[in-house]
Amino acid sequence: MAGQTYGFVGLGQMGGPMSKRLLAAGHSLRLFDMDPAALRALTDLGATAAGSAREVADAAEIVFTSLPTPAVVRAVALEEDGLIQGSRIRIMVDLSTTGTVVACEVAARLAEKEIVWADAPVSGGVKGAVAGTLAVMLSCPQGTRDEIAGLLEVFGKVFFVGEQPGMGQIAKLGNNMLSTAALTLTSEVVAMGVKAGLDPAVMVEIFNNGTGRNSATQDKFPRNILPRSFDAGFATGLAYKDVRLCVDEAEALGVPMVAGAVIREMMAVTNAKFGGESDFTSVAKLLEEWAGIEIRG
Repeated sequence: MAGQTYGFVGLGQMGGPMSKRLLAAGHSLRLFDMDPAALRALTDLGATAAGSAREVADAAEIVFTSLPTPAVVRAVALEEDGLIQGSRIRIMVDLSTTGTVVACEVAARLAEKEIVWADAPVSGGVKGAVAGTLAVMLSCPQGTRDEIAGLLEVFGKVFFVGEQPGMGQIAKLGNNMLSTAALTLTSEVVAMGVKAGLDPAVMVEIFNNGTGRNSATQDKFPRNILPRSFDAGFATGLAYKDVRLCVDEAEALGVPMVAGAVIREMMAVTNAKFGGESDFTSVAKLLEEWAGIEIRG
């Protein structure tokens, strides 16, 4: 695929680093984002800016999107000056977390214009996006998988989960529910220990050497909570959106998600208390306030 121009729409915390990896791999990029500074950071590295999503789709046959909400994905794909209006686009590769409803809607509308939708949500955070160690959960037609898998490997390890639109979304929402649940429950347990007089750093070390080990004890507590930086790189509003979508998907499939509903409510409270732009590790601050303690390494 050398020599082709690829498109990328959405240059935020994840899209920016992923775009840089494509440039570093030697690909040409046509980019669009509403933030001029985000665009400038990539054009300074050799990418070309476009004035709209449609302009990106006029220049590139394969367009990647990394966008914050299902509504934004729908707008970028389908509305006026959206990708669907482009003259060259053949494949839209969505790296966002949208849920199955929007994934299926957008896929169907794009198919009317003979544009293929590839569902490719990613997990691994900003650190993984920079390092190229993301998990990419791909669902799309087999032929499309064969065409884009090598490109996606620039971002990390690709897991092909099926051909139907939205299957990648189910995998991603499940992952984010587990990640958020681990963070929330670990925050509760550590708050309990601190209230009783235990050293939170020692508690985390115990968990990491025992059966309580999880992504929060291994990464978020030592890196973002005990040092009190609260900067894991995932916004509370997005975490709340993802766990809400996960519960909705489970209910639509007839699968009870009782514990997941509790995690959804904890994210709702954290979102209301600290705002959607706060880091989702702020759930630990919520537990601190409720318990009357401070978790400090």
